[in-house]
Amino acid sequence: MTSAERGPAAPQGPCVIVDPYSSGALFAEALDEHGVPVVAVVDSDGPLDAYASSYRPQDFPRIIEYDGDLESVVRRLRDLDPRCVLAGCESGVELAERLAPRVVPERCNVPGLAAARRDKSHMAAAVAAAGLPVIPQICTSDVEEVAAWLAREGLAGADLVIKPPKSASTDGVIKLTGGAHWQAVFSRQIGRVNQFGETDDQLVVQKFVTGTEYVIDTFSHEGKHALVDVCAYHKVDNGPHMAVYDTMRWLPPDDPALPGLTEYVFGVLDAVGLRFGSAHVEVMSTTDGPLLIELGARPHGGGQPRFNRNATADSQIDRTVRWLTGGELPQSYELLTPQMCVFHLAPRSGTVRGTAVLDGIRNLPSHHFSVQNLAEGDHVPATRDLVDSLNFGFVILAHPDEEQIRRDYEAVRAMERRLSIEEWTSIPPRS
Repeated sequence: MTSAERGPAAPQGPCVIVDPYSSGALFAEALDEHGVPVVAVVDSDGPLDAYASSYRPQDFPRIIEYDGDLESVVRRLRDLDPRCVLAGCESGVELAERLAPRVVPERCNVPGLAAARRDKSHMAAAVAAAGLPVIPQICTSDVEEVAAWLAREGLAGADLVIKPPKSASTDGVIKLTGGAHWQAVFSRQIGRVNQFGETDDQLVVQKFVTGTEYVIDTFSHEGKHALVDVCAYHKVDNGPHMAVYDTMRWLPPDDPALPGLTEYVFGVLDAVGLRFGSAHVEVMSTTDGPLLIELGARPHGGGQPRFNRNATADSQIDRTVRWLTGGELPQSYELLTPQMCVFHLAPRSGTVRGTAVLDGIRNLPSHHFSVQNLAEGDHVPATRDLVDSLNFGFVILAHPDEEQIRRDYEAVRAMERRLSIEEWTSIPPRS
């Protein structure tokens, strides 16, 4: 681990978490252990369905509801003299970015680049403006504009990706091999309501690029960036569904891919104006070098910080707390235990039988944690994206012997193949 820095003496007010859901729910306990009070800012309508199960209102002595009146929330937060305002998860990024410059200007990101930390189109434009390579793409609501762009870029007949400029967890991401029927897909997806309840009134169309996909988690203060963990994704096609999550493997800090990735990612963070807090950056390493897929100006979701603690004895949550309380911060990390996340995968839609077979997962030598959200007779959709994967469940394998992890991965997939999935004659819509 490289040299460490020590956080400054901080104000004694609370830490404000906007939408303390998903991994953002972990802030409360970690801060409380260090005597730091917490305040939650939440939408008056409550959390979205995707986040409802992770919300723990009992962890927050003070909860401020946002009903669209930004000035009221700003006044209430200023009265508390908070240490920081942080987004707990993706749904809280935009509001946190509006509040922080007004409430804690000494600890905020560049206000003029706020859109680049949420909207994938603005994100790519800011990175390109900084002189860094990006995936060729266009964002528009006009199918004719897309057609002209494809012709101009020489991408007619190329593999394409269509996705919302906002949203997360591969929600609404569609791969089109050879660009087949892109006009119909574009027309079908435009105006769709995504998982955040927002209308996709524009869509990103981009060239499909291949390589190894990495996720780089960072913590920044005063514009200085540090690695918290780096993982490599492996994805597979599941029938017509592109790049379904298979595994996520923690990498050691001396992995040969890290120097190039780190330089590129730190440049991306500078380009989008991220100066304080956590970031979750996804990058494709191609034959032409690293290319940004997207970033989130918040901690890695899905409760990942808990699993990162097992692998590295650290996390983005812990880095944040230590900085706010004057603790020491390393500039990199140590991989203490090799670790892999295995995402469950349903090859087709149907009614599932024989779920007891998955009970054997907990007896695997490298089993650290697992969750399966299936019961006998449940309807399971064919896995299309990360939302489906997390709804089905996942397994964390950790062991000093990486070969044991590999064998247990194969065992997990073998158990899945023993499930019986009785196909539906028609596929019910996703709730």
